[in-house]
Amino acid sequence: MLRGLYNAAAGMVTQQRRHDTVTQNIANLNTAGYKQNDTVIRSFPEVLVSMIGGEPGNPKHTIGKLNTGVFAEESMALYTQGDLRETGNTSDFAIVSELNVMNPETGMNMPFDASGRFISEDGEVTYRPQAFFTVQDENGNTRYTRNGQFQISPEGNVLTSTGLQVLDTNNEAVVLTGAAGNLTVNEQGFILDGAGNPIGPALGISVVDRPFDLVREGNGVYRLQSEEGVRMLANGDNVMVRQGFIEASNVDPSKSMVELTAALRAYETNQKVIQFYDKSLEKAANEIGRV
Repeated sequence: MLRGLYNAAAGMVTQQRRHDTVTQNIANLNTAGYKQNDTVIRSFPEVLVSMIGGEPGNPKHTIGKLNTGVFAEESMALYTQGDLRETGNTSDFAIVSELNVMNPETGMNMPFDASGRFISEDGEVTYRPQAFFTVQDENGNTRYTRNGQFQISPEGNVLTSTGLQVLDTNNEAVVLTGAAGNLTVNEQGFILDGAGNPIGPALGISVVDRPFDLVREGNGVYRLQSEEGVRMLANGDNVMVRQGFIEASNVDPSKSMVELTAALRAYETNQKVIQFYDKSLEKAANEIGRV
């Protein structure tokens, strides 16, 4: 009996974490560059149920599998492209990215699924690379973001909305010379002068081969435990910079509300199960035990 009680309790904890993840997504519907989180739920442990003395010659007849609980293993970000929203501000930038990876077996681009993964026939997983603005925190650490709502300091430094320094392709701080605030960039990210000619390096746009290794730090900023598999944008990459636009959150509000309702109903169901077990235990202790 207690096994069922523990299963229901594990289900409640899991649905609470699922609920928290969805509410975080909904809270960031209007956050530029925000990437939706999805909760990965797995069962534990998986038990093979058998019947002793089954068919003749088969003393153990397999009935099936039984899962004795679930848990929220992790929250994974969904790095799909968000819609572009025009702002008209010259300091706002959006990355439009659809990087492809060639399948060496077929010589064609890998057909990534909606989550940005391709699983080969032998089970090998390949992730769609993603492009990010390269920034630097106050401690000199390299960070990555899709939030292109930049601002320009009186000294000409190009900063993120939270004050992080924007870097160029040489991993140097982007500093405007001349009149601060006169920032013009082409689709390749190169800063242009008044005549439309590139001056100096382009905005630092990093391509991360395994985006699911990114760790959230808050405010749309990510970090990597290891810089392996990170490179600067190269010619031929299907990435474009749009000035005067920002990338909106990729959270689907309708899907999020359905997910929120489903988590709530599953939580209530497990709660009812616990109440049932509580009444059963109370009867066993106070009535049956008295006999």
